[in-house]
Amino acid sequence: MPDLNLLTPGRIDGFDTRNRMVMAPMTRCRALPGAIPSELAIEYYTQRASAGLIITEGTAPAATGLGYARTPSIDTPEQIAAWKKITDAVHAKGGRLFLQLMHVGRIGHAANRAEVTKDLLVAPSAIRAAGQIWTDSLQMQDNDMPRALETSEIPGVIAQYAKATSNGIAAGFDGVELHSASGYLPMQFLSTNTNQRTDGYGGSVQNRIRFVVETLEAMTKAAGSSARIGIKISPAMPFNDINDADPVETYTTLVKAISPMGLAFLHVLQSAPVPSYFEMLRPLFKGPFAAGGGFTQESGNAALASGAADFIVFGKLFTSNPDLPARFAKGAPLAEFDANTFYSPGSKGYTDFPSL
Repeated sequence: MPDLNLLTPGRIDGFDTRNRMVMAPMTRCRALPGAIPSELAIEYYTQRASAGLIITEGTAPAATGLGYARTPSIDTPEQIAAWKKITDAVHAKGGRLFLQLMHVGRIGHAANRAEVTKDLLVAPSAIRAAGQIWTDSLQMQDNDMPRALETSEIPGVIAQYAKATSNGIAAGFDGVELHSASGYLPMQFLSTNTNQRTDGYGGSVQNRIRFVVETLEAMTKAAGSSARIGIKISPAMPFNDINDADPVETYTTLVKAISPMGLAFLHVLQSAPVPSYFEMLRPLFKGPFAAGGGFTQESGNAALASGAADFIVFGKLFTSNPDLPARFAKGAPLAEFDANTFYSPGSKGYTDFPSL
């Protein structure tokens, strides 16, 4: 398809998309007490339903996976019902959306979890993440010290992902994405500085990818089809004090292992231009490839036209341009995003950006 561009219809196994623009999964910190998506979120997502695919904000599979202030989960009947309102509203506008499951692992603070769990943060190894995290009650605080998961506990964590996947399908989502990027629990298992285990989930690269592979298998079974499961990775991205001794080996091994699964897509966030993980991983994955990381309309069109990707993921531009595909189609000016309101409560900077 020589004229492939952002506005060309696409296909993610199981359904067609009206364009090849994916709205990135962005934490927006507007959830209600009890980790319940707010009524504002219905408007926020519906305003952006013209994206080819929306991937939701990171959503905890269970209370123990929460770490940030005002972030949602999909574990209780109240949470599921709130998400169902969102999927119904987006589908009514012809949109498609995947739920992103985000277990923070060692990133978090008890003040952000006190309402839903008293449990400690869990991680592959008991290594505290450098850096601080916002809490509404105490403001900036150091990340808490996590405890290491016992080998016998890991199947239970994977089961949480499976149950959350079932809940997501019940809530009307078209599919579910495993957040295996940005220094959260799956990436903590993948990375050598956070995974210092000596059991079957640590040490060799085959052991370190095991948690991600088994979680994808469990999510696929829960969804009833691998075509309803995607994964996001961010090789070599240092966010949340994450580091891997050999990310090229880790991520080529991982992608080769998951390629035969028939997943909905591989979503790769590139944080630095060299080496190009897009070029490295694209040939290894048999399925739709979604590329994210600072794309413009021009660079996105070029990546699609060259075959470097099947979909392009946009984040910040979608915060301030709810009708981003229409603006690209018309060559209309883009509204500047407001970083000061990315994580603040309320409608300002969330639902108050106008469409054309």
